Amino acid sequence: MPEVAELPVSLYKSETKPDWCPGCGDYGVLNCLQKAVSKLGIYPKDLLIVSGIGCSSNLPGFIHTYGFHSLHGRAVPVATGAKLANPDLNVVITGGDGDAYGIGLGHFLHVARRNINLTYIVMDNQIYGLTTGQASPTSRKGHKTKSTPAGNIETPLNPLALAMISGATFVARGFSGDANHLSDIMAQAIAHKGFSLVDVFSPCVTYNKVNTYPWFRENIYKLEDVKHDRSDYEAALKRAHEWDTKKIPIGVFYQTIAPTYEEEDVTLKNVRPLKQKLGLTSQQAQEILKEFI
Repeated sequence: MPEVAELPVSLYKSETKPDWCPGCGDYGVLNCLQKAVSKLGIYPKDLLIVSGIGCSSNLPGFIHTYGFHSLHGRAVPVATGAKLANPDLNVVITGGDGDAYGIGLGHFLHVARRNINLTYIVMDNQIYGLTTGQASPTSRKGHKTKSTPAGNIETPLNPLALAMISGATFVARGFSGDANHLSDIMAQAIAHKGFSLVDVFSPCVTYNKVNTYPWFRENIYKLEDVKHDRSDYEAALKRAHEWDTKKIPIGVFYQTIAPTYEEEDVTLKNVRPLKQKLGLTSQQAQEILKEFI
């Protein structure tokens, strides 16, 4: 990343304090996001955080930037609209695995294939936390939850592989229990030009007693430690399918450079929609009227 003047993390501290359960992994995600944008020198006025519904989707209220708490599964279209209206704005989406990969999955696929310059940070705790502990799209097979008391029988969705085959140009995974590593990944993702996904293992200490902090610490490894080549698509896809005991990778899986949607859309090349004048001139109005006479 190019050299930038870092800003104090205190700039992004909100007067509204998080009300997540004590020990929730989302505290770490919030802190890492604040560190990442301060490292990138992004002023609060130049940053918009958009979320859907869920425990993690409350995050925009806990950070001192522009924020939009949208509908369940609809954070991506809201963020897309904001980014296309003002391409100069840094737009980050935050949400959970249910919001992103369940009801919001259709939007997730399309924002990836369009390569819109957005960053999606998904707090993936393999459970529905806000609705008190049902199986989510990423819950592992056999996981006993409120909605699957005999064990989950569904195959879990693989968000990293799905993002890559859909066209995402930056795909990463982090762990909220490793702040330095996660904040660095977030900074890379936000600085990346194109759609970036950061799937974060963010333990739910209340309803998920399987995928805990100790469990993750025992079972994850960093891609940097095995000299993974993030430009190798096939290698990245193979890594994304690893989930055996002691073989769950975190880090940047894949990164490539490709034209963004904003760069290729002819209506955005010369004029920022936000700066366009509203209304019609007298001449334009007359020309429109002529078409109907």
